[in-house]
Amino acid sequence: MARVRLSVEERREELLRAAVEQIEQRGVSAVRIADVAASLGVSNALVLYHFSTKEKLVAAAFAYAAEGDLAHLHKLLGRRTTALRRLRAAIRWYAPTGSAKGWRLWIEGWAAGLREPVLRKVTRDLDQQWKGALAEVIGEGVAAGEFRCPDPAATALRLTALLDGLAVQNTAYGAGPSRTTILTWVDEALARELGLAREALTRNAR
Repeated sequence: MARVRLSVEERREELLRAAVEQIEQRGVSAVRIADVAASLGVSNALVLYHFSTKEKLVAAAFAYAAEGDLAHLHKLLGRRTTALRRLRAAIRWYAPTGSAKGWRLWIEGWAAGLREPVLRKVTRDLDQQWKGALAEVIGEGVAAGEFRCPDPAATALRLTALLDGLAVQNTAYGAGPSRTTILTWVDEALARELGLAREALTRNAR
């Protein structure tokens, strides 16, 4: 059966989806241009036409994988409700409990980024976008008098560091705390950072 002719953007997106799948299956270091091409029944040359090197393909695949999560994050943070409710919803969604990003993919990216400057820049930029969005809504809550936080950027860093560490425990070791425990710890950490009692946080964030 003849393949449907795709536009440049459609073909690029198809290649990126395939690259994400192959990275998840094989890991960054093991995945090859040939694996991505074979999964779609296309030539290596076609993949290289759109992404001249494996490093550029992998970096673009990580950026592509993040777009949906970043869009959902901004949707949560842009709702018409209090900053506290928006912040808690975003933090709990980000937590490694199965409802947010593909943590195995991101742990692969962090590890490979130690050796690949292009990928390191992509993952760093994406990380800064997450932290920046959280710091912004924390600042909004402070301005509205909902809670106290002398340094929103530092709070965003500490909260995401906690969640990233829990993701490593759950994903890399497969023996991390339960979903209920993680969400309890997340609420406790958020309450401490904002100068609230946990009971007040959970009551006001519903």
